[in-house]
Amino acid sequence: MPGNMSQAQTVGRLTPFAPRERYADTYPLDDFYAARRLALPAISRVAPEEMPEPYRTLLVHDRDMTSRLEAYHKRKTHIRVVARHTRGHEYFREVAMELDGSLKAVEFGATKIYLDLFPHEAREEILRELRPLGRILHVFDIAFLSRPSVYLRVAADSFIGGALRLQGKHRLFGRRNTLLDGWERPLAEIVEILAP
Repeated sequence: MPGNMSQAQTVGRLTPFAPRERYADTYPLDDFYAARRLALPAISRVAPEEMPEPYRTLLVHDRDMTSRLEAYHKRKTHIRVVARHTRGHEYFREVAMELDGSLKAVEFGATKIYLDLFPHEAREEILRELRPLGRILHVFDIAFLSRPSVYLRVAADSFIGGALRLQGKHRLFGRRNTLLDGWERPLAEIVEILAP
């Protein structure tokens, strides 16, 4: 063992990746609300089996939301960016995912993307802000794991309702998800909320 290093220190130095951070159920959505100095809407956990259809089918799985929503609606989607900012190699955005050829929004998402873990071409495509992240992962054949951690019930406020072009009050359903690469490093942290 080199120098005076203990076995624990040696093992620690050989660990390839630091443990993943643990985030709140609403992260990174709560970051955007804090920046706007707004209180989050009423959000609570919901058990997957208590979620009504079609939300359970659309949310309770370990794949990306883009392909699930496109299969359900039998249409490709694009994104409309509502807010964005960067912090080093971290790119944050809030988007409405809309069906191609229409203004119909099917999802609102708040996402933190770790740009430095993406190949250059995929990074450029993310920053073009046209395609959903799920499609970019598939187009560039980027291996990933989807790890939903909690399912959510959301009382749509004027901001989320406005992003989804909703009128009146709505109870929405969503999930908090992490996309990981093959080494289980986080590619993205996401709150995904479906339109009614």
